[in-house]
Amino acid sequence: MDKIGEIERLNEIRNIVLEGFDPVSAGGFTQVPNMLLNNTDLSAQAKLAYAKLLSYAWHNNMVFPGQERMAQETGSSQPTIARAIKELEQQGWLQIQRRGQGKTNIYILKHTITPKKR
Repeated sequence: MDKIGEIERLNEIRNIVLEGFDPVSAGGFTQVPNMLLNNTDLSAQAKLAYAKLLSYAWHNNMVFPGQERMAQETGSSQPTIARAIKELEQQGWLQIQRRGQGKTNIYILKHTITPKKR
């Protein structure tokens, strides 16, 4: 059990406070690999698109609601999402398996990648 003084000291140095936050009842949460977050070769839009795809995968295992819905939910546009997905694919964070005309693609998210040599 922590001493009251220790808890107060920790509260003084915290810079993010979660108040009344229950991740399960609030709709869950998505963990994004730090390797992706810290990757300076990826745009912020690509990082957000990865996180959104990951949240869909965790939420319903095999769902991909489409780029229009992703754009709406992230406050961006469909062309921005399309560019972000292409960027993720080019950088090796995402693999797209095309299944043919009229069928949805399968998106394979990579947790870690081997950085490309410059």
